[in-house]
Amino acid sequence: MQTVWRGSISFGLVSIPVRLVSATEEKDVSFRQVHATDGGRIRYRRFCEKDGDEVAYADIAKGYELPDGEMVVLTSDDLADLPVASSRAVDVLGFVPFSQIDPTALSRAYYVEPTGDTKPYVLLRDALEESGRVGVVKVALRNRERLAVLRSHEGVLVVQTMLWPDEIRRAEFGFLSEDVQVRKQEMAMAESYIETLAGDFDPDEYTDEYREAVLELVAARSAGVEPAQPAEEPTEDKVVDLMEALRRSVEQAKDSKKASAKDAPAKKAAAKKTSAKSKKSA
Repeated sequence: MQTVWRGSISFGLVSIPVRLVSATEEKDVSFRQVHATDGGRIRYRRFCEKDGDEVAYADIAKGYELPDGEMVVLTSDDLADLPVASSRAVDVLGFVPFSQIDPTALSRAYYVEPTGDTKPYVLLRDALEESGRVGVVKVALRNRERLAVLRSHEGVLVVQTMLWPDEIRRAEFGFLSEDVQVRKQEMAMAESYIETLAGDFDPDEYTDEYREAVLELVAARSAGVEPAQPAEEPTEDKVVDLMEALRRSVEQAKDSKKASAKDAPAKKAAAKKTSAKSKKSA
């Protein structure tokens, strides 16, 4: 896996040399912008709006626009010389319960691999697991200082970046001040619906159906055949009464759970087969 960052974790007076590698890989279907009539790629050129000349990538710098419209040009050297303490160290600021971290603030995750003596790495990992806490850290990635959590996951330390507090919008909606009354029967039915679909999280049960459908469409078009049309889902009458809607929801959830239980062995077998193919190709 490609190294994203090299440095060390500062754990008190202990320094642990590490490297960070991306823990995730998005597999969205990517499209190109093309000319609809002949499929030719659409290209863009970089022009300066002042002189109208095309600008080479090497001549492009970063600019910060002030409120009055003045542009302050900053070079790569300017940014590289900024005194960021976390540029080569994952700086541990404290340890908190993970439950106190708002999931809304969590962003990209990176695996932490030791590049030197593994004993202090294992010590920190095990100490975190025993404490039931995560480290709140600072780390500079791609010329930007970020807040992050340092946690243990399946025997590996993980640095997961976070948004800064002022980057999270407050939920300010009018309905929050409304006095909405929920009947006991409605609450009981809603809880029954939740209980019907309750279970342990198994990521292998979920698939990106849209991505699969797009890839099937691309394969059909490439082969010059008409893509298969998806079966139309039966439409149901709109239910106005909340209790009736909840009752039907519980019934559908029960039927869906029974169907999923029947299909589970086939899905798991298919998932194992796909995983085995991926490992073989890797």
